[in-house]
Amino acid sequence: MSENFSLQDKVIVVTGGTGILGQSFIDGIVEAGGTVGILGRNAEVAHGRAAAINAAGGRALGLVADVLDEDQLRAACQQVMQAFGQIDGLVNAAGGNGADGVLAPEEDVFKMNLAGMKRVMELNVWGAILPTQVFGEAIAQTGQGGSIVNISSMNSKRAITKVLGYNMGKAALDCYNQWFAVEMANRYGDKIRMNALAPGFFLTEQNRALLTTPDGGFTERGQLVIKQTPFKRFGQPDELKGALVWLLSDASRFVTGSMICVDGGFSIFGGV
Repeated sequence: MSENFSLQDKVIVVTGGTGILGQSFIDGIVEAGGTVGILGRNAEVAHGRAAAINAAGGRALGLVADVLDEDQLRAACQQVMQAFGQIDGLVNAAGGNGADGVLAPEEDVFKMNLAGMKRVMELNVWGAILPTQVFGEAIAQTGQGGSIVNISSMNSKRAITKVLGYNMGKAALDCYNQWFAVEMANRYGDKIRMNALAPGFFLTEQNRALLTTPDGGFTERGQLVIKQTPFKRFGQPDELKGALVWLLSDASRFVTGSMICVDGGFSIFGGV
């Protein structure tokens, strides 16, 4: 049974691999025996994380690319193929929000920054579609097939205030997750699977100021999140590893088009 959960001899590319959650994803893949391509815009972090893995006896490659730039993605894909000769999995973890994609309560809802909302929306949906077009094609062409995991969010299922662009982007990503899973099944049988992992609220550099105060307490928004989370705490990045490795491994080989929520119960709690 344990062999089914192994990522030994599998090469997995992680976009957004230079972020906080990205660190957890690449650690989980390496711990399961996988080889990892760490893709992000921050060259120092990407190469530094890869160097640390290689020094510890693992196999990793730092990749510098913007997930919205197809030429950069294709160059990164070529690097992976030259280094390892195959790609068996993809984690679409790049995404997030931006200051221009936030509507504060005191702002006029009819004067919101639509351009900013659109940029955030496009990052979160096209930032997964474009890497899939590039690395997914390599998965299809290099033999044994593999697994693609999209990183969704609680924002895709519930109305979370202030961040309309992020909400729309993740909701569109969920639609894509199911649509593309069916297309892959129709065209490749069980060779290529696509699923989504939906984290609850985890502290990252993007949301830390929204959810916590400088002294370590909770902001009003942070308190509302905790109130809606039955476990009454934020998630720890390492708590995403198990679900991710399962979705990437052969243990989930009959699972496609699904969403796995790792959220402390946030998505199912009605507040009463």
